[in-house]
Amino acid sequence: MNQRDKLFDTEQTPEPFRFNESVAAVFPDMIQRSVPGYEFCLSQIEKITKKFVQSNSNVYDLGCSLGAITLTLRSGIIQAPSNSNIEIHAIDSSHAMIERAKNHIQAFSPSVSINLQCEDILNVEIRNSSLIVLAYTLQFIPQEKRTDLLKNIYQGLLPNGAFILIDKIHEIDPIMQDISTDLHHEFKRNNGYSDLEISKKRQALENV
Repeated sequence: MNQRDKLFDTEQTPEPFRFNESVAAVFPDMIQRSVPGYEFCLSQIEKITKKFVQSNSNVYDLGCSLGAITLTLRSGIIQAPSNSNIEIHAIDSSHAMIERAKNHIQAFSPSVSINLQCEDILNVEIRNSSLIVLAYTLQFIPQEKRTDLLKNIYQGLLPNGAFILIDKIHEIDPIMQDISTDLHHEFKRNNGYSDLEISKKRQALENV
């Protein structure tokens, strides 16, 4: 059962953020209430998938969490004009996330082959891919390893393949960054998070 996110409703100093069972249990609620434009991103991924996916190829969801994007890719593949012999590789380094994703995806009886893997995406060989999604994941990769990951993604893409990158950005201008942060915090407040929860989660994410 998905639970309401109350993980940071405490005065105690939080531990560094990890995608453990506690986070996995509340993740759908956490995403809906803390990530602006999430549903819009899902709809765009589906549309892009229909346009770019190719038969006889692999599709990758790097950092798949509970599989929401994986199922969106599946939906786009089903609607694509060229959709034979396609396998989705849904990869996440969190065992708790992968186990819940398996249960979630199996409930949909997916007609597209989906290979769920508990693995560090830095160790994955990407090959023969017409579409790769890296959504809300690059921020958790050490900066010195990001270029190698992006090179691996590029080298694994087929001609006319597509790479979708969705992530947080940091503004160079400190004034613009403050505005962006304030708007994000206001979004969270409007979705029921308290100032304490916002502060504690930000503390937990420091340097993660």
